This record gives sequence, C-alpha cells and structure tokens, in this order.
Amino acid sequence: MSDIQITTLSNGPLQVKGPIDLLDPTGKPFDLGGKTAIYLCRCGASKNRPFCDGAHKTAGFQADEKAG
Repeated sequence: MSDIQITTLSNGPLQVKGPIDLLDPTGKPFDLGGKTAIYLCRCGASKNRPFCDGAHKTAGFQADEKAG
C-alpha cells in the first residue's frame, strides 16, 4: 500500500494524507507548512483553491461516488 492516501469525503473535499508535494501549474510547490494531511476543493467554490475552505457546505455541492 502507498504511503499516500486520498479519500473522497461525502459531499466535501478530497482528503490527502501522507508525504505530500503539491505543485501549481508551473511546477512551483505550495507551502504546506509541514502538514501531512490537506483537503483539496472539489466543488469549485473555495476562495482558497486548490484547498478547501468549507464553501461546499453553502454551495450545495453533491457528489455520489462509491468504490465499485
């Protein structure tokens, strides 16, 4: 099993745990401040993209994914 775990949270963000390097489109790394878990926006409403700021709660974001 990988050291990195990505979990889709119900009607919310992607939770990413593990040794993480997150890069912007130009290849520049985001400063994660040593965090070993981050939450990435899936709804598109976050004002802090690519990170989740909880905006999915008021944006009415609904996701229906289940492992098959």
